[in-house]
Amino acid sequence: MKTYKALVAISLISGSANAADFSFIGNFGNANEVQEFNFAVTGAAREVTLRTWSYAGGSNSEGTVIARGGFDPMVTLFAASSGARIGFSDDGGALSARDPVSGHTWDSFLTHLLSPGSYTATVTQYSNFPRGSLTDGFQGTGHTGFNGRDSHWALDVLNVEGASLGSSHSAPVSSVPEPESYALLLAGLAVVSIASMRREAAQPPL
Repeated sequence: MKTYKALVAISLISGSANAADFSFIGNFGNANEVQEFNFAVTGAAREVTLRTWSYAGGSNSEGTVIARGGFDPMVTLFAASSGARIGFSDDGGALSARDPVSGHTWDSFLTHLLSPGSYTATVTQYSNFPRGSLTDGFQGTGHTGFNGRDSHWALDVLNVEGASLGSSHSAPVSSVPEPESYALLLAGLAVVSIASMRREAAQPPL
């Protein structure tokens, strides 16, 4: 059963008395889920940070302790007005916590200088990559379930004027064959065509 909870920790951050840190936690209902988050930047341009905590665990900006063991998360940042992709993070590396069991630093960490405006961020499971803009959708993941881990996620949206949980949906399974599928199809048709011509040539004339 999918659940989520939004937690807000308000702070005075350089340059804006209205800037705040927002923490969100929840669970995916399926491996191809896409969870959206909407936030705004007003006043002057500023550095905004998006980071996950669920793969390795840790304490989010609200102070809530997040358990380790969640799926490998990816974060993508889009301009809300055009849907254009602005930034992407798969693994945060040295900027993310290290999972004490696997040893990987696979939580996402994305910092971007953003002009005033409205933005949308998404959390997806690796390898459910964005196809391009937000309206292009996501390609879906090749993992079965959550690749031996669980469905919980946790995201901080830091140094913004307002953030809220957006829509949640699943990446559709593509009905367009990949190039390899086209090649196999054409090869199969060629074999059938050659076999048919040979049968016709082998038949005695009437």
